[in-house]
Order: sequence, then C-alpha cells, then structure tokens
Amino acid sequence: MKTALITGGAGGIGSEIVRVLCADGYAAAINYNKSENEALRLLAELEFLNYSVIAVKCDIRDSCEVARMFLDVKNRLGPVSLLVNNAGVAQKKLFQDITDDDFKNMLDVNLTGAFYCCRAALPDMIKAKRGKIINVSSVFGQSGGSCEAHYSAAKAGLIGLTKALALETAPSGISVNCVAPGAVKTGMLSYLDETDMAGIENGIPAGRFGTPRDVAEAVKFLASPSADYITGQVLAVNGGGYL
Repeated sequence: MKTALITGGAGGIGSEIVRVLCADGYAAAINYNKSENEALRLLAELEFLNYSVIAVKCDIRDSCEVARMFLDVKNRLGPVSLLVNNAGVAQKKLFQDITDDDFKNMLDVNLTGAFYCCRAALPDMIKAKRGKIINVSSVFGQSGGSCEAHYSAAKAGLIGLTKALALETAPSGISVNCVAPGAVKTGMLSYLDETDMAGIENGIPAGRFGTPRDVAEAVKFLASPSADYITGQVLAVNGGGYL
C-alpha cells in the first residue's frame, strides 16, 4: 500500500487532503502538533471507514522530532512514498510591527519545517527510485500580500524550494510540485473581519472562496500517475484571483 504523510493533517485543508488520499487508496499519517483533539477526531472518522491511518504528533520546527516521525511512520505504515507539506501558519501585521519572533516562527513552520520533512523523506524515495512531494504554498507566495510580508516570504521560499528540489530529484524518479491556494475558507482566515472577508470574496473572479476540497483534489491529481511527468510546477487553485 502507498503511504502518505500529511503535515498539518488535522487542519481545515489538511484534513480534507487526508480524506481524499485515503479514499484514493493511501495509508495516511496525520501529522499534528497542537491540534490533538482534531487529529484524534479525524483518526476515529477514518478508522470507522476502515482506512489505514495513524496520527503522529510532531513539531516540524524541530529536525530531531521530524526524523523520529518519519521512522515511526515507516515502522507502522511503511516508507513514505508521498509527502504533503501542508502545515502552515498565517498572521496579518504591518511590516514594522512584525517582531523577530513573528518572522522566525513564520519561516520555521512554513518553510524550514517543509525542508526538514523533505530531507527526511528523500532517502527512502531515492532508494525506491520513486516518490512524490507536494508543497502547499499560497497565492501570496506568487503575488505577495499586503500586511503579510513574512507569510509571503515564507511561501515564496517554498516555491523556490519546490523548483530546486524538483531539478535535483527528477533523475531519481521523484517529482516535486507545489499547490498555491488562493483564499480558502478555513480557520486560518479567522483573523479577518466580515468587511475584509467580503472584500476578498468580491475580488475573486470565480465569485466564491475556495474550499478545502478544491485544494485536496489538486493534491490528489499531482499525486496520481496522471501527473508522473509533471515536476517543479506550481498549480494555482485560486478561482482566477491571480493569473
């Protein structure tokens, strides 16, 4: 059975990615850090449906924890053949109000954690001469976002990591791609008020916010054999909000 590890797998987008991949035949490892209750609820939901799934606590900002997580998943489900770097945090702040800790945490979660996970996943993928890595970036990684400079920088870095790693690993039969969601209605947007939300929605050509399922289906496609010849690409899921 194919094994997928989804970081931030208990969140709004992450949980939907887990559901879609389980339905597609993957054994799935749900990574979480602080969202234990959500992870356990998702685990119970999927176990009830007889899917092969586990929940694994790990702070991806810590490379030692990441190494232990991959070993745990390998021992329980088999080596990871699909890594989805979905874990992320967001924050809206004026540039001059961003603290050192704000900036460091933003990069640690959104970029450094993905780097640690890619590094831990690659040995088994290279040995198998196959594997897929899908990084979840953001439209702000492409366009930049006002009052979200640190978030935009981290997500742009993730796109750069995707492209460079794709070039390096293609000879080993590994593809590395990126999904860049636009505005998706999840708890991550809870810091925005109703006026901000309405303004964003009115600016989306498709006329609506994205859904977690929209993103999960894009991940499913990139993970599928249909995308085997695609690597180093950024698949935008934004309703036309950025072209």
